[in-house]
Amino acid sequence: MRVLSVASECAPLVKTGGLADVVGALPAALAPEGVGMRVLLPGYPAVTGALAEARQVAVEDDLFGGAGRLLAGRVAGLDLLVIDAPHLFARPGNPYLGADGHDWPDNPERFAALCWMAARIGAEGVEGWRPQIIHAHDWQAGFVTEYLRRMPGAQDVRTVLTIHNIAFTGATDPGRLHGLRLDPSRFHSEGYEFWGGISALKAGLVGADRLTTVSPRYAEELMTPEFGMGLDGVMRARREVLSGILNGIDETVWNPAGDAAIRPYRTARGKPANKAALRAELDLSEDADGPLCVIVSRMTHQKGLDLVLEALPALLEAGGQLAVLGSGEPGLERAFLDLAAQVPGVAVRIGYDEGLSHRMIAGGDAILVPSRFEPCGLTQLYGLRYGTVPLVALTGGLADTVIDASPAALARQVATGVQFSPVTAGALRNALTRLCALYRQPKAWSRLQANAMAQPVGWDQSARAYAALYADLTAA
Repeated sequence: MRVLSVASECAPLVKTGGLADVVGALPAALAPEGVGMRVLLPGYPAVTGALAEARQVAVEDDLFGGAGRLLAGRVAGLDLLVIDAPHLFARPGNPYLGADGHDWPDNPERFAALCWMAARIGAEGVEGWRPQIIHAHDWQAGFVTEYLRRMPGAQDVRTVLTIHNIAFTGATDPGRLHGLRLDPSRFHSEGYEFWGGISALKAGLVGADRLTTVSPRYAEELMTPEFGMGLDGVMRARREVLSGILNGIDETVWNPAGDAAIRPYRTARGKPANKAALRAELDLSEDADGPLCVIVSRMTHQKGLDLVLEALPALLEAGGQLAVLGSGEPGLERAFLDLAAQVPGVAVRIGYDEGLSHRMIAGGDAILVPSRFEPCGLTQLYGLRYGTVPLVALTGGLADTVIDASPAALARQVATGVQFSPVTAGALRNALTRLCALYRQPKAWSRLQANAMAQPVGWDQSARAYAALYADLTAA
């Protein structure tokens, strides 16, 4: 089965969040299911620089403001198709943001180019290969379905759109309609119009043959006003083609028994050595007798880190410590840095550090994920894999992947973490108190760790679900 995956980022080449991990992991996960997947990416410097032996397989004379070409190559086990268009993608730093921290003003055209080339590949193929299915990811690939309508020969191509985070809609001004090569007759409520503007995500939501999102609970949440971000009506209208397929993680990259960034271990008995090493690295006291909690996250309102600032005394008063790695909103960054400067039991590192993230998850006793909404979440899966007990908000994929340490779950010995609801500072404070109480019960805590490490977090089941969805589409 031939599938073209279309995305704005892909690990290990370019990554700003979990989307890249999913896009990078899917091809290998799907190969045993008989799916041959190629990945179409923008030609950012990090991507074109990795294509040591690229082949030119197509040319586009007018690609939204300049000439572009399509390159093919294989990098890090991935079969890539890369859009080499320097006027759109040869820029330093973040794929979406300029040095001033704001979106590149031509982002609508940049990712329209990604969609245009995907549709061309769907219609014409490359080097004798033409996809049966185009699997688009998030708003950056939302216009694929609009462009496919206009290309002869593409009518037999089926489409899937995966929503990784509905909060980002790819909205832009209707004055860009002609420049984006969109059909004006579809600028209406049943098409890509959204609150008077253009939405790339809505274009995909109304146009794709199937919609998926990254956890079953998030699929349900998207049909509610609270989580649907103004698109809940669209989601309800398309509920018959919507499914939630839980994300997995790469169990070779995230494997405590073979992780070169840590002191490897197969059971939770290997964690104390990593905890001691992490405390030394972050200059945290060895004398604290409570749990060392870690956070590896983007620092945004969505992630609920402001709630951590309010609830933290419950952890510190119980002898716990906190280590934070992340970056994001300047106000949150400053608040955590100020806290670390004032409180000996808190360590903060601002930025992205893959090695440190592994050491923190291996060395932490618990990992905090207090998100206000979370389509799936990956850090709680890393925590499970490493025996680092997740404390999570009861939302989205966090609810689907962590079994709360309720009295019943503890009695049945199936609990893997701690959940809290509603997503407030008070509820988080209570959850931290409960976590610290569990930590002081060695048998219960050891059982939590063992259960967490036994939890399936890989791609096997999800890959089968995607393969079944593709097969259903091609059969139809």
